[in-house]
Amino acid sequence: MIGRTLHPGTATGEPIRLTAPLSFWGGVDEHGRIVDAHHPQCGAILTNRILLMESGRGSSSTSSVLAEQIRARTAPAAIILSRPDPIIPLGALVAAELYNLHLPVVVAPYDDLPLDGWLQVAAISTQAVITWSRFTP
Repeated sequence: MIGRTLHPGTATGEPIRLTAPLSFWGGVDEHGRIVDAHHPQCGAILTNRILLMESGRGSSSTSSVLAEQIRARTAPAAIILSRPDPIIPLGALVAAELYNLHLPVVVAPYDDLPLDGWLQVAAISTQAVITWSRFTP
């Protein structure tokens, strides 16, 4: 699958598809667990997974929380959105500039991606390539 790069990077991980948008500010704890009591997937862990979601949900503070999670290595391995969101790639950009850690953020129609197996995201400035494998890398 080909997507549009919002922030470059490469990652491999087990996918998790959220059924509702998520704010990292107040919605995710320092361990990468969804703690928003109103989110349908409250309790799910995002750390090192390929996060699939429609978009972020509010709060410009999301970018600083995401940047800190990237630094602490509790962030998702990559984020694939179905529509662009300016706040999420900003957090990835800040982490890249401050910590030289690169979390890919991509826009792609992910509904047909299987959730069993592993996704690999390779995002460069011109395009992002998302592949699926049944086997652990």
